[in-house]
Amino acid sequence: MIENTSITITIDGPSSSGKSTLGEQLAHNIGYHFLDTGCLYRALTVATLQRNIPITDTHAIIKLASDIDIVVQTSAVEDVRQYTVLIDEIDITWELRSSRTDSNVSLISTIPEVRHLLTEQMRSIADGVNIVMIGRDIGTVVAPEAPLKFYLDASIDERARRRHNENMQSGQESDYKEILTNLQTRDDIDTRRDNAPLRKPINAYTIDTTTMKPTKVLIEMLRIFHTVI
Repeated sequence: MIENTSITITIDGPSSSGKSTLGEQLAHNIGYHFLDTGCLYRALTVATLQRNIPITDTHAIIKLASDIDIVVQTSAVEDVRQYTVLIDEIDITWELRSSRTDSNVSLISTIPEVRHLLTEQMRSIADGVNIVMIGRDIGTVVAPEAPLKFYLDASIDERARRRHNENMQSGQESDYKEILTNLQTRDDIDTRRDNAPLRKPINAYTIDTTTMKPTKVLIEMLRIFHTVI
């Protein structure tokens, strides 16, 4: 058992492997805070595109990351969103998962200075609270000392299907083949980037969610939590 004033649980894995849904459910079941760290990179991507800043203009993007106020809060809106994300007090939650954001977020997330700025914000959010944090470098870079780490994975076809269904349920236009292509590109960028690449953290519990129902994955995660924590 772990004795600590505050505990961080990390969940890493590729896009649409189940991190967000299961991370939120795990946090709810154990009474922890929840943070999808990817929404910070997506919010910055939305802000970049809204301001017509070229994705290749690294200097302008770094300055934007320093200047804008990104707030992630518990949602009070009655729809299927897990949380509400504000940029300078403007709700941009539904733009986070647009195909345009999907196509550009990985490139922005490879900028070392951007990762440093947002990593510090993540650590600030987690400071002094029990929290479940999900992302791609949480157990390796953001919170490497976390006492419990998970790595969720799934086949790319299944992950594309999940994202497509998620878009359809929220009323967004969605093209499965476009999503599959975007995921393939993002996987390649995320695993090959020099700065904080996606990889399984040391001592992480790996769960392949391809054929597992979310309830079964959650049961397994809770079993592990009660064993370790």
